[in-house]
Amino acid sequence: MRVYEELFIVKPDATEEEVDSIIEQMKGVVAHAGGSVNKVDKWGKRKLAYRVGKFREGEYVLMEFQSGPETVHELERRMRVADLVIKFLTVRIDENLKRIDKRKKQREKRSTRKASMSPASPQPSVAQQMLGGTGAAPGTPGPAPAPAAPMPAAPLPAHPQAVPAPVPAPVVSAPVAPAEPEQPVVAPEPVLVPQE
Repeated sequence: MRVYEELFIVKPDATEEEVDSIIEQMKGVVAHAGGSVNKVDKWGKRKLAYRVGKFREGEYVLMEFQSGPETVHELERRMRVADLVIKFLTVRIDENLKRIDKRKKQREKRSTRKASMSPASPQPSVAQQMLGGTGAAPGTPGPAPAPAAPMPAAPLPAHPQAVPAPVPAPVVSAPVAPAEPEQPVVAPEPVLVPQE
């Protein structure tokens, strides 16, 4: 069975009893076809986005139910012929519910995987690393950091004759031109022209 949502708008001048009778009629159609109604929400009177017929507002009702596609055709047929219903919309939501459940399972799987991969001890913060691994605040004396260990030398070959000693490459430098002494930049003097 598929899961559907039926949203329909009843005329605003309909009484509460008339709205309840329409809801009961729709529940009866679903039950007769072998389906089940999960929930019914009355949203009350709301303003419409545009005028439908001569109405600017209507009584909204949302009904969620499980049934086959034949039931939806029968419900929509009854909505069309009902005088009190001015608009209706039926949406199949079981595919969306399956997609949402699948995403939840993926998130749970990912979170359990991350929890198992995370280290037991928390990583020290950058400030702690800069202070040598202590949690002391800046400006407070802490233990002196240990000197860095020297880099280990490359392992020597078993037979010194097996590997020839590396030959240093000759150092070639480009000739450098002698630098010229800097001379101050002098602005030209303005020339005055007499006026006649």
